[in-house]
Amino acid sequence: MSLLFEPYRIGSMEIRNRFMRSATTSYWSDERGIVRPEIIELYRGLAEGGVGLIVKGHQYVMDSGKAHRGMAGISHDYHVPQLLELTDAVHEHGGKIVTQLNHAGYNSIVDRAGPSEYRAETWEARALTANEVHEIVTRFGDASDRAMEAGFDGVQIHGAHGYIVSQFLSKHANHRTDEYGGNLENRMRLLNEVYDEVRARVGDRVPVMLKINCDDFSPDGFTVDESARVAEAICKRGLDSVEISGGGLGKQEPLRRRAMSDDPALGEANFAGHAATIRGATRPTPMALVNGIRSLSCMEVIVEKDLADLISMSRPFIREPDLVKRLESGQESAHCISCDLCGSGDVFSKMMLRCHVA
Repeated sequence: MSLLFEPYRIGSMEIRNRFMRSATTSYWSDERGIVRPEIIELYRGLAEGGVGLIVKGHQYVMDSGKAHRGMAGISHDYHVPQLLELTDAVHEHGGKIVTQLNHAGYNSIVDRAGPSEYRAETWEARALTANEVHEIVTRFGDASDRAMEAGFDGVQIHGAHGYIVSQFLSKHANHRTDEYGGNLENRMRLLNEVYDEVRARVGDRVPVMLKINCDDFSPDGFTVDESARVAEAICKRGLDSVEISGGGLGKQEPLRRRAMSDDPALGEANFAGHAATIRGATRPTPMALVNGIRSLSCMEVIVEKDLADLISMSRPFIREPDLVKRLESGQESAHCISCDLCGSGDVFSKMMLRCHVA
């Protein structure tokens, strides 16, 4: 049997295979951030489909950190009952699920605030005070307490994609002159404090994980060398698993090519080249790789060559929630064509997450 379909352990948690559903927002929570029944059924379907580890779409840890309409919250106790229904649905079908905790920072629709003053083409953001940064750290901890009450099997800190942790890591976004800005050690201080706070709340009973950019793909942002250094440091701090993604503030699409591998067998794994650099710095901490992976042959090469331990996917599971069972039964590749209609402006926050081609 392929290693892909054998059980795997992340810290105190054992999952039934090496497939991970990367955090994917459903855009369909109500105005208070409470998940709707349709979302619970979406996660039930993923568990029924055989996914080993499901990462719940990002949840805001405080109301001012909400990134978009339809985003789920974990900032209040009233969010917990429906989240408990969601985790129960996953557990009923043998799945494991962790929640992804996030704060939007500059991307907030409530209060655009991040490490420094920031100007984009259509908006401006203010700089957070040191006291506000401390409050955000505490709120990550409070949210992890609620995650345990809601029955999640672990916590993933969102440190990628240009949200608050990613913003603090980036030279492009972070121009602070206090202890949270300047050199890389200072720029990663927020991440360290968030990790320490979350770990203090959950202890060793569940894994604490991180999603991090391998590269912001910005001329002056977070680079793969910095990513490897940050990942190495936080793994030594006790992190249970790291997921490699990419793309932050100031990203330029042509720069994505620098993350690719020269190995033809890894051609569809868009971040495989950078992942190899980070893997060398973080081993033996379990690592997941996401973006572009579609064929069973590429997935097997990733694991067999020890590039990553887990195959993480998002869009393929939107089209085929039972993809794992299909692959185990002989299907050679996901049917997702990466058209991105599922996340287009015509549907984002306006309808429940679904494939618009199938």
